[in-house]
Amino acid sequence: MLSLDTVPHIQHKIGDTDVTIRPMTADDSEIEAKFVHNLSFESKHNRFLEGINELSASMLKSLCDIDGKTAMAFIATIQQQGKEQQIGVSRYASDPDTNESEMAVTVADEWQRHGIAQLLMPPLIEYAKNNGITSLYSIDLASNIAMHHLAKDLAMSCEKVPDDSRLLKYRLTIQS
Repeated sequence: MLSLDTVPHIQHKIGDTDVTIRPMTADDSEIEAKFVHNLSFESKHNRFLEGINELSASMLKSLCDIDGKTAMAFIATIQQQGKEQQIGVSRYASDPDTNESEMAVTVADEWQRHGIAQLLMPPLIEYAKNNGITSLYSIDLASNIAMHHLAKDLAMSCEKVPDDSRLLKYRLTIQS
């Protein structure tokens, strides 16, 4: 089982920009709030399945309260004017009674189609695998084309949500 303090920060280069993929911590609440605030309405709707403007204090605490066992998140960050800026996040939250977890991935609008989601998913999948998670699933709007492409890249299965034709459920079985 991996713990949060043993997870390395991973450096990537996209064009001339250095991108860091690292675990989210409780100290990231400010950059997470700013990240969500700056998302377009469409990106917020795709992520939260509803239109929100800002994260409530309780939502922000919940998103940043990562224990490394039932909840894990990785963020993609860059340096902008000497400050760390979040440009993406992948996360899962599990039911402690099962070995499956709901997952989500969100990328800042200006960084979409630059491979950020593909950088965020491998460490999340590896962390889940090393912590006994055997399946990750995501419930998304059928109109979320970016998630459809990511799911295809990850060889996730896809099925319609029976009681809501607007939603699809993607599932990734994690091999041990």
